[in-house]
Amino acid sequence: MKTKVFTPKAPSPGSGPFSQAIIANNFVFTQGSIYLTPEGKLLEGTIDEQIHQIMRNLQAILEEADATFSDVVKTTIFVTDMTIYGKVNEIYASYMSDPYPARETVCVKELPLGAKAEISMIAIKK
Repeated sequence: MKTKVFTPKAPSPGSGPFSQAIIANNFVFTQGSIYLTPEGKLLEGTIDEQIHQIMRNLQAILEEADATFSDVVKTTIFVTDMTIYGKVNEIYASYMSDPYPARETVCVKELPLGAKAEISMIAIKK
């Protein structure tokens, strides 16, 4: 059985064929989040501001699913330019604590709406 997660505190998937998150077997699988505001606008600004927006989106989704960053067991980060890796890592680390989730970072050619970064997570529901 799977349960759809939705919060207005994060960008809506709109008419896309995906959910903000799905809960299945006590795991929370989040969507890949770029730096859209909850209103669905791509955040202009520095990479710092953009990564913080991604993390706020994911935090809101996890909270709606009754989970927190401390429940995250796996993270996938996509970037379009490895020169931002250090900044992404620094901001990501400010939200996480030891024991840190398993993680990979993948450099890709493009991301939706021209975003420079996208993050998805898997957490264990409380």
